[in-house]
Amino acid sequence: MSDEKKIRQTVIPIGPFHPLQEEPEFFKLYVDGETVVDIDINIGYNHRGIEKLAERKSFDQVTFLVERICGICSNSHPFAFSLAVEDSLGIEAPERASYIRTIIAELERMHSHLLWLGLAAHFIGYNTVFMWAWKYREPVLDIFEAITGNRNHYGMNKPGGVRRDIYDEDVPKILNMVSELIPAVDMFKGAVLDDPVLHARLKGIGVLKKEDAVAYAALGPVARASGYDVDIRKNEPYSAYDKVNWNMIVEQDGDVFSRAKVRILELYESIDIIKQCLKNIPKGPIDVKLKEIPPGEGIGRIEAPRGECIHYVRSDGSNSPVRHKIRAPSFMSVPTAKASIIGQQIADATIILASADPCYCCTERMIVVNRKNKKVLSSDDLIKMGQEKTKKLWKS
Repeated sequence: MSDEKKIRQTVIPIGPFHPLQEEPEFFKLYVDGETVVDIDINIGYNHRGIEKLAERKSFDQVTFLVERICGICSNSHPFAFSLAVEDSLGIEAPERASYIRTIIAELERMHSHLLWLGLAAHFIGYNTVFMWAWKYREPVLDIFEAITGNRNHYGMNKPGGVRRDIYDEDVPKILNMVSELIPAVDMFKGAVLDDPVLHARLKGIGVLKKEDAVAYAALGPVARASGYDVDIRKNEPYSAYDKVNWNMIVEQDGDVFSRAKVRILELYESIDIIKQCLKNIPKGPIDVKLKEIPPGEGIGRIEAPRGECIHYVRSDGSNSPVRHKIRAPSFMSVPTAKASIIGQQIADATIILASADPCYCCTERMIVVNRKNKKVLSSDDLIKMGQEKTKKLWKS
């Protein structure tokens, strides 16, 4: 739409701070009456410098740094980074480590999908499902704590393998805890997929056609809900995904309801994968114990809960990466709003945005600054400004 036409429309801002957006992001809706006729998407409200910081850390330290890009994706990033380093070396982690990585990745998928389900239900006023979803997310976090010692930021992945083993005596307990989640998922399936109110509220809303999903290179549940069968676990298997039986969940309608359905049905697949991995996990080492990283470059790709996450790493033979580049899945899925929101009602806009399960802290790790006629502050300048501001606040 031209700038002149936009001026004649009513503009409704969503963000940068909005109750439905857990992080700062700015969507500018252009509406004609109650209908959205265009949307501008503005990103760049978080500047964290993760990629630059990685150049000042050792390869081992980077796993802890990228783990803190996002709490929900705190396994995905170190997993992809570790695979990138291993790719640069032309090696693979030990088979037992690959099984452990797969178990942790699927537990994170369950934790992420349950968190999204609870928030989505809360946003549309279905607080019973919100409380149920977060209640049954707790056993997943308990399993994380049993395996890693942490409910979040698990510290499991490292280049060459994993840091902690799963002990044989813990396997029956974990299997039992995972199996007990199946009735809970059955309940969510019935509560959400068979509810006529939710059918009326979510079906036909925010439709992303398959051709648009392909054109925008959508990923994860957003793509699979539109009939676009893209999942790197199937397309290019890694770790133990080619050693277990599971199904890729694909729906055809491309609406908000389909995205919810994909995530709920994927919970069953994650439980299945975890159980198979626990039962078939081989004996052996969990780490190849890398001593140094020679010059080279590599790419690590994994299927995070939101879609394919990519890490690129280049080494010059020193103890730190000389370049580290990250492409999070939300970077691809957020722009699909241009195809799914236009033509929809204002009341549906926020739930359509949320249905992509956007993770802005994953997407935004740097910002481009126009330095013309602007002063660029160093980290020391920012610290000094913060200290001066604190002193003023104390005096007032």
